[in-house]
Amino acid sequence: MISFDPNRPDFAPYGLTCVRWSPTLMRRPDRHNEIELNFLRSGWLIYLLGGRKVRVEAGKLSAFWAAIPHQIIAYSGRMEYSVATLPLAWFIHCQLPGRLVQPLLHGRLVSEPETRRAHSDSGLFACWEQDLGAPDSGTTKAVLLEMEARLLRLALACPPWRTRQTAARKPPTVMGGAGLSKVEHMAGLIAQHYTEHLTVDMIASAVRLHPNYAMNLFRKAFGTTLIDYVTQHRVSHAQRLLATSDLKIVEIAGASGFGSISRFNDAFRRSCGCSPRDYRQGHLASALPDG
Repeated sequence: MISFDPNRPDFAPYGLTCVRWSPTLMRRPDRHNEIELNFLRSGWLIYLLGGRKVRVEAGKLSAFWAAIPHQIIAYSGRMEYSVATLPLAWFIHCQLPGRLVQPLLHGRLVSEPETRRAHSDSGLFACWEQDLGAPDSGTTKAVLLEMEARLLRLALACPPWRTRQTAARKPPTVMGGAGLSKVEHMAGLIAQHYTEHLTVDMIASAVRLHPNYAMNLFRKAFGTTLIDYVTQHRVSHAQRLLATSDLKIVEIAGASGFGSISRFNDAFRRSCGCSPRDYRQGHLASALPDG
């Protein structure tokens, strides 16, 4: 079993893996550009995911996009849990239903609503751990097919995803490998640099695409615009600072990449439905839920 290494470089990739972890209280958040699956056979753990405290329960497969800062802040007793990491480009290529994809890309944790698949999930993770421990092309293909099928079942258990901007979005469409590589590069670039001055032209230049083509390609893959995507990362960063620090709100706006307090307030209200001040009052990290 392994535990989180606080000296691990930010955004170092895990790739396609399935291993057993021993939870520890994390001194800092981890970030990596993969989809992460967690499966607990017993107990529970609590992440600070972006700025939200989310609880992972035993027997309920849970998934989140690990480019969102995630940090274990509580867990139950002595336990271990299984973690699978899946490359983002592969996840996008699967064209899974939006009711799974959109909440993940908006920084939400998605979990099975009940535990009826716990026994089969325990077997799946054990097989994935064994197969990916000494992979070859045949076993890797089998694992990916099984992961895609399991994620589809998770999607079918999800409620419809609705946000204030959902109606204006077009569903993601299928694209080839070269386009997926460009989209993954753009997503990783945004996730690493969203607190800095970042424009569509800068993102497009980094992947050697015309800005209009880059925007269209990104929207086809993610069902959202580059600007909205950058803003979502900045809001998520602000949520974490509001929940974990005593910085002034104007300082949090600047630290999250917003050019003005008015833009910050507008974006935060659109995304969260409340003011930053109200969010802070309701999401202090010190107010941990009971185990």
